[in-house]
Amino acid sequence: MVQIPDSPVPGQRILLIPAMLDDHFPLLQYAFYTPEYYPVILENRRGIEDLGLRRAHNDMCYPFILSLGQYLDALDSGAYDLDRVSLLMPSAGDACRGSNFTSLTRKGLAAAGYGQVEVLTLNVKGLEKGQALPIRPYMVWRALFGLFYGDLLMLLTHQTRPYEKTPGDTAACRAKWTARLAQDLKTGRHLTLRAMKQTFSQAAADFAAIPRAPRPRKRVALVGELYTKYCALGNWDMVAFLEREGCEAAVNGFSWYILYYVDNQIAGTSGPRRAGWKAVSALLAGLQRSMTEALRAHGFCCLDPFPAFRCQAERDMSMNLQVADGWLMGAEMAAHLRSGCARVLAMQPFGCLPNHVCGRGQYAALARRFPQGKVVSVDLDSSGSPAQVYNRVKMLLEG
Repeated sequence: MVQIPDSPVPGQRILLIPAMLDDHFPLLQYAFYTPEYYPVILENRRGIEDLGLRRAHNDMCYPFILSLGQYLDALDSGAYDLDRVSLLMPSAGDACRGSNFTSLTRKGLAAAGYGQVEVLTLNVKGLEKGQALPIRPYMVWRALFGLFYGDLLMLLTHQTRPYEKTPGDTAACRAKWTARLAQDLKTGRHLTLRAMKQTFSQAAADFAAIPRAPRPRKRVALVGELYTKYCALGNWDMVAFLEREGCEAAVNGFSWYILYYVDNQIAGTSGPRRAGWKAVSALLAGLQRSMTEALRAHGFCCLDPFPAFRCQAERDMSMNLQVADGWLMGAEMAAHLRSGCARVLAMQPFGCLPNHVCGRGQYAALARRFPQGKVVSVDLDSSGSPAQVYNRVKMLLEG
């Protein structure tokens, strides 16, 4: 296993990655390391929306505008040698944002005078093979650990922080575990499946030991497109807003999306390729089951592991909705409502047509099936404001 240094080595290019998975990137970033590239996750927020709008049409989806703005702000800062910096656009390679972001990013950079900056893509569909980040086995192995450790810490944090007796205890516990797991990922130590399963239980026990104060909290499930679901920049700090309003935010783990994506690949392939995807699915599902068992054993909750989750989804909706977040979005809504989480907030970026069709198109059916629940959707885009969205969310919290 390659050991990752604390800073780039001579001859290595800086690889700038836009914000996307706030709870996962602190660990998942180490999966993007190669001998040629050193990853840096962008955290800049001030003024990036305006920068993105200058170089992209305002009808483009909100995640793209923000990501382009982050790139441009970083390049404008003068902190990076333009001849030694590259940009990475991680994507699934699916419809809409997954297939056209890299080409539109290059167009926006050229218009801003940064046409020489390399833009790499990362996807499993083989798009732009000549401009793809080189993938090595140890990168995939690190990504596996970053995926599940990110899920684990996210689920534990959201279910502990609203109830902590002493403010800051949850953040301190999370920081301790993030530092410990980051060290393992950087050095390549303890990256075995047995160690991962032990970590699930140890971390859950550590969070469960944090003293709690008995506070009534409304649970609000957050669903939607990946960027607006997992990125505070994309959803206007929705988790923090809900916690200030006396709520607990329930956000399903990213591993459910990965398994959903793999499931779609199984349905669309045959022969050895299909067998390979099935093997990947079996590995991921087994690890996810271990994680959910550890969480529940220590008093935490989560949606059912993917195989059971999918079986229930087949009874709720059509499995033919496989574009973008497809049937997963409606399945998560139904699963949250069925589990007793009576309020669901669907966060959708303007311009994401697959998300609106597959997500918003299912609201009426869900309302009929779960009359005791409430589903409210909000659009996040450059023409709106956080105040408008927060006011709509307060409607969801009433009653």
